[in-house]
Parts: sequence; structure tokens; C-alpha cells
Amino acid sequence: MNLFQLTRKLIDIPSVSDEEGAVGKFLGAHLEGLGYRVEMQTVEGERQNVIATTGAPPRVVLSTHMDTVPPHIVSSEDGEFIYGRGACDAKGIIAAQVFAAETLRASGMKEIGLLFTVDEEQASLGAKVANDHPMARECAFLINGEPTDNKLAIGTKGSLRVLVATDGRAAHSAYPEEGESAIEKMLDVLADLRALHWPDDKVFGETTCNIGVIAGGTRSNVVPAHASADLQIRLATDKTQIKQMIEEGVAGRATLEYTSEHNPVRLESVAGFEECVVRFTTDIPYLTNWGKALLIGPGSILVAHTSQEKIAKNELAEAIDLYVKLVRQLMNRFAEPAASG
Repeated sequence: MNLFQLTRKLIDIPSVSDEEGAVGKFLGAHLEGLGYRVEMQTVEGERQNVIATTGAPPRVVLSTHMDTVPPHIVSSEDGEFIYGRGACDAKGIIAAQVFAAETLRASGMKEIGLLFTVDEEQASLGAKVANDHPMARECAFLINGEPTDNKLAIGTKGSLRVLVATDGRAAHSAYPEEGESAIEKMLDVLADLRALHWPDDKVFGETTCNIGVIAGGTRSNVVPAHASADLQIRLATDKTQIKQMIEEGVAGRATLEYTSEHNPVRLESVAGFEECVVRFTTDIPYLTNWGKALLIGPGSILVAHTSQEKIAKNELAEAIDLYVKLVRQLMNRFAEPAASG
């Protein structure tokens, strides 16, 4: 398969988070067919990370995730773009990384590896499991792929996900005084959280809060006894300050469960690459044992997670060259201390 065919093949295998089994099996078989040593690392049930090496210690590893957000959208293409769920986030990136690794291997470079994870769109469970792999100790640099418009991201925002829950007392809606509405309590709490002035940072910009999911109640004629809201806060500053603000804003009116959290991350810079800072988060905070982290990939985050997700064919091809260039520069860095020693 050529680059575009592999991208479309990956897109056409549904892999919404929790359902990555099929795409992992395909990738493992595809990489074995290319001659890599492939390990399918079990994460949960049929969900497996894919780890591929040439047999030599992998000093630089190219990595991204196999899962997507719902709903699945089959692939299509025209002369300029490939469309479909995962086109830029991150199945086109997988294809570009595979082709970059093949280019490097054909030139004689063996100390490279590939790591494709599950669950990045949820809680990075795949990355957390991969971080304990013994191979991580052999890796000097991890190049993570996300849609950065082929720019080298030198920083990413942090993330704080929090589940807010309120309890009330059910009653017939004709007699609301006999009950206590959990939804009305939740609305008051969320209004106060929305009114907070979140801190900003000169590098990472502003902290933002997205109320992603609201649930509660059973019927319109029942005073609701329970309500919940799932929030994701994109952190520009330390999470401790934000958690304190949330707890003071809620003031005991709801329970809080922090389901994932990590601070903003500063990343490696390399000469010769256009740089940026991105607002989203990645697997990188959970892959700390895999060496120094870098972040770059084709595609725009502005179309990721949308019904118009796409990736430009010329960006995909350019990404191969950029990954090859970056790996070679990093391998030179790895060789320099050994030469000087």
C-alpha cells in the first residue's frame, strides 16, 4: 500500500476508544509483514498497544494513538484531501510514521521504533501501560504525533478532567416542594464555575473550561434526584491552583472526582523546525520513561473531532520528510555524548 492507501485503510477500521482491537491487529500484522519485530502489549481485554522494532535497541521512537472519538466516519478522498474519522487525529499520522521508519530503515538506520497506543482520547491508559515497558529504558527520544500543522510543538497545555455530581430528593413534579432538584443544584454550581476568572500564562495562554457532558433526571414529571457534569479544563498554569478554585467555587454543594490531571508540558526544541505551542494534550505526560519528548504531526487540530475531519495529501507526504529529518538530528545528538566520552 502507498501512503494514501494505508491512511484510508486505517480510517476504515473503526477504532473509537474502547474498541481499538481490530486496528491494533491490522497494524501489528502490517508491520510484521514489513519485517519488524512486533509486540502486542495487552492493555485491557482485546485492546493492545503495538510496539515495533528492528531488533536493535530503539533510541528514537515514533509514537501516536490508534483510537478516535465517535462517531466512525468512513474514508473518502479527492485530489487534495483524505477525509474520515482519524484522518488527522491520528491515523494519517500513523501512516506517515510508518513510511518515515521505512525510509530510515532503508538508509541503514536500525535504532528506531514505533509505538501506537490505545485510549489517548480518554485517559491515556495505553500510554500508562506502555510507560512500564522495559524497552522504554533504551529510548533516548520519543517523537509523538498529533495534528500540529507539521510544526514542532515546544509546549502543550495541561489538562484537568473533573466529574461534578449533585444529589437531591425525587418527588412528583406537581408537588416540587416535596422534593429537591439535583439538576437545579447543578445549574447553580455550573453557573458559579463559569463565572470564575481562570489564570493565564505568557507561554501557554489562557486556562479554559469546557462543560462537555451533563446528565440527570429520569422524566420531565419527576423532580430529579441525581445530576452530573463532566468538565475538562485546559490548564495554562499549575493544576493545584485550579483545583483550589474549583473547590472554593463548588463550596461543598457537589461532590468532585478528578478523573485525570497533568500540568502544562514544555517540550524539546530542534533547530531548523518551525515551532508552535498547542492548547491540547497528548500521551506525552504518561510516557516519561521513553526519553525526551517531541511533538509534531501533519493536519490541523481545528478539524479534528469534527464531521469535516480531513488531512491534506501534501502535508502527509511532507510529514514523512520531517520525521526522517528529525530522527536523524536526534540520532546525531544521541551519538555526540558517546563520541565525546
